[in-house]
Amino acid sequence: LTLIAMNKTLDLDEIKEKILEKLKSSGWDRILKGFIKSSEFDTIIKELVRQSRDGKKFTPTLKYIFRAFEECPYEDLKVVMVGQDPYPGFEVADGIAFSCSRKEYEQPSLKYMLDAIDRTVYDNKKIVDRNLDLKRWSNQGMLMLNTALTTNIGNMGQHYLIWKPFIAYLFDWLTWHNSGLVYIYLGSEAKKWSDVVNDNNYKLYASHPASAAYSKSAEWDCGDVFVKTTQIVKENYNHEIEW
Repeated sequence: LTLIAMNKTLDLDEIKEKILEKLKSSGWDRILKGFIKSSEFDTIIKELVRQSRDGKKFTPTLKYIFRAFEECPYEDLKVVMVGQDPYPGFEVADGIAFSCSRKEYEQPSLKYMLDAIDRTVYDNKKIVDRNLDLKRWSNQGMLMLNTALTTNIGNMGQHYLIWKPFIAYLFDWLTWHNSGLVYIYLGSEAKKWSDVVNDNNYKLYASHPASAAYSKSAEWDCGDVFVKTTQIVKENYNHEIEW
């Protein structure tokens, strides 16, 4: 969005068409088209541009914002893992919640998550894949979603209100069209959205792994959400999740 911010005019239609084109292969274009074509999405883009022009750079960049949807085939959707907002570091967030493939080091939240999977799912007998790009989870039908798709660089929690209309639209669509999904809510911001999802889905809760990092805990209490998710997906979809 840097180049867009430098221009005096903003071609919203062109931006929208490029986003929808990138969503075609995963099937999310038809689900998200109603919102992306709306004036509410215009407001989001204009606000991001305004902040960028005012020197408040955001992350991830526009090309990565919808990557969680691009990598998760809608027809294979089984799990929605809900986090908070992207990593605020420069060029860390890659559009998939908790994923950090753009940097060469493991972010604390992801480290605690992978350690918890090692410990709870595999009983420390199989070391989980430490690849920093979580598209391998997305490709299995796990929508790795943050409740804000962007935040200011160096400053967490700044864009929840900006993205609230989009998250509301998404959960409303899923509630009416998809049942039996496993929702994993990590942290208080994520949990706020649990009431809008019908009870004909599975809802699992745990603290955000960042809380373990803040307190410098040896382990993160994941509430066995990965074990429970593995079991539900196996029973309901006959799919063995490869964490």
